[in-house]
Amino acid sequence: MSHTPHELAADLPEFADKIHSLRETDAHFVKMADAYHQLNRDVHRAETDVEPTSDDHLAQMRKERIALKDDLFAYLKK
Repeated sequence: MSHTPHELAADLPEFADKIHSLRETDAHFVKMADAYHQLNRDVHRAETDVEPTSDDHLAQMRKERIALKDDLFAYLKK
């Protein structure tokens, strides 16, 4: 499969070490990051027509992905 854009460590490289550390020590962060990862994969699969979906559904998934990334970014900045 091709590279999936918007992976956390790629989009937030300044937090790569912290992401790795929190994945090992913080269950809440892991839950949020896993939800983001799954949603990001779903968006990518829809965008590449591997699993086509309606435009409305794709737009909603993108909004959810942005909201999750915002939450994760705020968590990382703490």
